[in-house]
Amino acid sequence: EVHKLNQQLEEKNGEIQQMINQPPYEKEREILRLQKTLAEKEKAQATSDVLCRSLTDETHQLQRKLASTAEMCQHLAKCLEEKQRKEKRNSDDQIPTERPNQLLDNETSLQALICKLQDENRMLKQKVAHV
Repeated sequence: EVHKLNQQLEEKNGEIQQMINQPPYEKEREILRLQKTLAEKEKAQATSDVLCRSLTDETHQLQRKLASTAEMCQHLAKCLEEKQRKEKRNSDDQIPTERPNQLLDNETSLQALICKLQDENRMLKQKVAHV
């Protein structure tokens, strides 16, 4: 390993000697080339930093939205469960009769809302995984 390092050091010394022996205009041209390369790399790094911050912000936003959607789904599931328990108790206590249309409509709309929220939850999980 020391031998390798010594060899690399000799190569670098050779490059330095070559640079020293170059005419001044070639040195300046090399300096300009290196400055241009450095400026390009700095610009690329700045762009990368901006994109990373943007993706991080979007990820946090999607995670918050996913958490709130999951919370809403849990709440709706609890409400539906309670409603079904109440209906079962009522049906056990009373003679079975047809449900009123309004109750059926409410249940249908609640189930549609739950399906919609589950779809949205699934899509948000996919987006978070993608990000």
